[in-house]
Amino acid sequence: MSSIHFYLKRIHIIGMIFIIISLVAWSADWSGLVYACPYCRLQRTVIGLLGFIMLFKGLHNMIVIYIASVLGFMGAHVAATQNFMGWLKINKGVFVFKDDIYLDPFLLSGAALFIIVGQVWLLILSMRNRADSLKSN
Repeated sequence: MSSIHFYLKRIHIIGMIFIIISLVAWSADWSGLVYACPYCRLQRTVIGLLGFIMLFKGLHNMIVIYIASVLGFMGAHVAATQNFMGWLKINKGVFVFKDDIYLDPFLLSGAALFIIVGQVWLLILSMRNRADSLKSN
């Protein structure tokens, strides 16, 4: 079994982990621990929605994957835009990490970008894997 099949077999567990990550991020927003950032809110919402779609392997058809791709690319675009603003500050020589480095928007937007792209890839590969298994039956 290849390593990708390891993740595809457990896509529902991975989806649940991402839903928990999204809910923890939202709870930090609701509690006032972090700034109510519209970029961050969209990213955590997309991560949660994609995680929800990952829970239901039976729904991984072309239409659902298309919707997940649109959501994912929107979230990735916003994450990349937010991350680029950090690179712009680095280029100008004014970049400083936040005191609470684990709440730094530059690092969190980079993490969101990696998570969202990974979620979209897993969903696309899940659909392909499902289609291949239906062909063989």
